Amino acid sequence: MKNFKPTIRPWKATDEESILETPIFDIRRVRATPSGESSSGDFYTIEAPDWINVVALTADREIILVEQYRHGIREATLEIPGGIVDPGEEPLQAARRELEEETGYVSGFWKSLGSCSSNPAIMSNYTHLWLAEECVQVSEIQTDTHEEIQVHTVPPERFLKLVKQGDVHHSIVLAAVARALLEGHLK
Repeated sequence: MKNFKPTIRPWKATDEESILETPIFDIRRVRATPSGESSSGDFYTIEAPDWINVVALTADREIILVEQYRHGIREATLEIPGGIVDPGEEPLQAARRELEEETGYVSGFWKSLGSCSSNPAIMSNYTHLWLAEECVQVSEIQTDTHEEIQVHTVPPERFLKLVKQGDVHHSIVLAAVARALLEGHLK
């Protein structure tokens, strides 16, 4: 439950147009005016579907990580499983699907760690954070076209060291880690 009550009122959008549509996101120009003012400006937003991220723990309490190449920074990263919430899919369904597709693991024990805005300055979507416990491997990973994934499992203390050293640096992954730590799940 949110307790913060904003004091800034929503800005009034007077004009919007699509600049670019891609299979993953759309870029829009929005002309907006702050409440109580007359001058307006153009702002650009990325309209994207919601995402999920899963802090997945094996029966031995090891954290399941995925290593994959990221084109934005042009290097491989170490992350927790995650992905897009498909149209018509609930976030928990997406979390279950992505965990199994990316790692071959499944879980019968799921808990929401809440949601975070992916990047509210320019993005419209939220990332839903999940904890999956007692994960067991039931299949091989199922990569998409042009996707290459390596699965790693590490004890929580090793994982937190990787986070502290900056080896795990994806900001939304760090948000999931913070939530898991705040709730005492990474002991």
